[in-house]
Amino acid sequence: MNRRSWTRWLDFFSDNRKSKIQNRKWAGFLALLGLLVWWMGMAEAQQPTKVPRIGYVQGRPGPRESDEAFRRALKELGYFEGQNIIIEYRWGDTMEGSLPNLFAEVIRLNPDVIVTGSTPAVLAAKNATRTIPIVMTHSSDAVRDGLVASLARPGGNVTGLSIFAPELTGKRLELLKETVPKLSRVATIWNTANPGNTPLLKDMEVAARELGLKLQSVGVRNSDDLEGAFATIARSKAGALNVLSDSFMAINRTLITGLALKNRLPSIYPSDGYVRAGGLMSYGLSLPAGFQRAAYFVDKILKGAKPADLPVEQPTKFEFIINLKTAKQIGLTIPPNVLARADRVIK
Repeated sequence: MNRRSWTRWLDFFSDNRKSKIQNRKWAGFLALLGLLVWWMGMAEAQQPTKVPRIGYVQGRPGPRESDEAFRRALKELGYFEGQNIIIEYRWGDTMEGSLPNLFAEVIRLNPDVIVTGSTPAVLAAKNATRTIPIVMTHSSDAVRDGLVASLARPGGNVTGLSIFAPELTGKRLELLKETVPKLSRVATIWNTANPGNTPLLKDMEVAARELGLKLQSVGVRNSDDLEGAFATIARSKAGALNVLSDSFMAINRTLITGLALKNRLPSIYPSDGYVRAGGLMSYGLSLPAGFQRAAYFVDKILKGAKPADLPVEQPTKFEFIINLKTAKQIGLTIPPNVLARADRVIK
């Protein structure tokens, strides 16, 4: 091998060696970079995922069938309590006094959304926070009561379901009239602390006049007033009783239906819970169905929707339920045409 060839071979060997060294350096760098990316991914995967929290506040003792309907609907939407959703429950004993404290407790837990029920409860929630989304399950008239700006565009932080249906008050009186054909005077018990009841009474007065009935308004503020209210009704010789929809009334439904039974007073109520407690008849929205639908709003909000943009919904289906056992106890025969219209009959 001549000198020139030998030099070329040495140059080739030197370049090849440098290339290998550079390749090893690049390989080491890429390996280090890959390790860093893997470590960052592992660290991110180990970060605890934020579990959504629901503040669930009801101005009544619980739990009840409606609450189970809400949880069941959440499961159908993929939310499992204790796994990927946390529900903070707070229950009240009456509609007055306890609600502000209950909402204050829940808000301190920084929930992603609050679920609550009737008009007084929603008002208390709205007074407690203007930022946390609020889903209402069964307010009376959300627009009239100042809970939302409109049904289509609620604005603010409140949405959900509103049971505004002025025809319900007239329908209940009509059913009482058909059940007791000679009826001339109807007593109405209502919670004076609920601002949603006052306009309902006005609607009822109009409906009563159209049916040729005299309406006796009996307002109460607490459970101690109920026995006195029934004594007043007995003295006035009212022929039937109508109870306005209200959480306070629902809390005391066993006492109310018991007093109606004791006074042998044909009565109609706003929901099926009263009939199961011994009431004669009910006509209204199924409350479990309303709570079930509330889960839909919770799901939308947790996925990024704003309450201001979620239209408030109204019920489209109502149930008429009759308790024949109670009818027999008060000596009342339900006319066949009324019985035929019942969605459910309890025997």
